[in-house]
Amino acid sequence: MSSNSQELRKAEIRLKWDPSPWDEPSHHLDIIATTYSADAPQGPPVYVVHFDSRSPDGTINMNRHSQTGQGLGYVEEMTLELDRLASSFARVVVGVVIHQNTGPKTFGDLTNAGVLVLDGYQELLKYDLAGVTGSTAATVAEFTRDTATTWTYRELIRGFDSDPVAFTAEMGGVS
Repeated sequence: MSSNSQELRKAEIRLKWDPSPWDEPSHHLDIIATTYSADAPQGPPVYVVHFDSRSPDGTINMNRHSQTGQGLGYVEEMTLELDRLASSFARVVVGVVIHQNTGPKTFGDLTNAGVLVLDGYQELLKYDLAGVTGSTAATVAEFTRDTATTWTYRELIRGFDSDPVAFTAEMGGVS
């Protein structure tokens, strides 16, 4: 796992995958972010942001969403405005999950699935999700507040065998 010690203000997470073959159901992936309080950084999430939600204060937003993977390059994008998060938050964990509504699928069943984490134009992580082949979900990044205003990034690659709901409960226990 790598670490980036520079202060972060705003991070972008981008996701890509190839669409399923024309005669198969669509692959539907999502970026998920969970937030944790300073009082319980490993506890249950304060809130979860995913495809049809945003943070209550507008600091974490899904800017682009795809249910099929169709499009050029990265087809899904989430922005984390870390410098605007309330001081009561100490940790944000970001992951990717495959919806299982059309039968079991793992990252090994997909082609060209990958995630990109950016701080402005600086690439913090470019990861091919084939590295978690047998998993249905994976954490990819952790952002932690070191002081009242300083956020840092850490790569956090770990595969899970979970549906989206169970994954949001499990992903915060990783460190």
